[in-house]
Amino acid sequence: MSSKMREPVRVRSALGLLAVMVILLFSPMRAGAWGCEGHQAVALIAERHMSAHALEMANKILQGSPIDPALPRFCASQGLDRLADSATWADDLRKDNPETSAWHYIDIPRDAPRSAMAESCPVSTGCVTLAIAHQIEVLRDDRAAPRALADALRFIIHFVGDLHQPLHCASNNDLGGNCVPIEFIGNAPVEKNPQYESYTPNLHAIWDYALIQRIKGPVSVERWAAALDQQFRPRAAAWQKAGVNVDDWAWEGHELADSVVYAKLPVAIPVEKPQVVKECNDDNHVSTRLLKLHEQVSQKYVDAVAPTINEQIAKAGVRLAMVLNQLWP
Repeated sequence: MSSKMREPVRVRSALGLLAVMVILLFSPMRAGAWGCEGHQAVALIAERHMSAHALEMANKILQGSPIDPALPRFCASQGLDRLADSATWADDLRKDNPETSAWHYIDIPRDAPRSAMAESCPVSTGCVTLAIAHQIEVLRDDRAAPRALADALRFIIHFVGDLHQPLHCASNNDLGGNCVPIEFIGNAPVEKNPQYESYTPNLHAIWDYALIQRIKGPVSVERWAAALDQQFRPRAAAWQKAGVNVDDWAWEGHELADSVVYAKLPVAIPVEKPQVVKECNDDNHVSTRLLKLHEQVSQKYVDAVAPTINEQIAKAGVRLAMVLNQLWP
């Protein structure tokens, strides 16, 4: 393979797009960042940057306390190794453990200063930065039970990926874009829950799944991860030199949400005055108001944001390896 990543293959088949839309229609509110293949790619890239000792320790912990076979899995393992299969476990867990939902994101108001990060992570519920810090503490605890260690590791693998999806680090009173109805490549938004005024496709959902499907194309997740790692490997040293700083990573994602996710939409979305939003009918019916903008995402938007998506997934993989290498030098 050449040192330059090949031009992404576009998904054009009706069946491929239909599959994406089925995922969008039934994906839960505050869905996990990057969907199945995005999270799996983060783990696969991380393995390429982990020390032999860190990889050995991670596999030993995961093998010692495997995922409960009775747990319904949304993402097929597709023969992936333990680390990659573990990357999506935290989303499967949320149905029976709803208290973990808030651990996947940090809702920093769109135009807030960095000083607002602390208040965006309530101690009562937690957030992704606090969750990562807590799970690292568990892995450092010599007295932790094998199951606790394995769960903590699976959480970290997933949450570092979440942290690099910009909409998991920002909100415009729209639940990280979940309340922004989108017409995606000609598919008009449909109201999936009239009581809460939630629509699909929406901005968060296309960032989780549909954009990756169009950027990655039909290649396997292993080949896509390898190509991303090769493309961004020259920049890995600079990311590693900056060290492990979870708050910095969250703020970086927050800034990308404003400068890329929202900024490149065809219709400008006004910045909302921050308030507590629990459903899409809050903030004076935010989703219904935004529906009237007739936001139409075409291939032009996909092409504009693809470099950011590719870099964030590669960066998440390198940084996940940094966290694990630091735990097991």
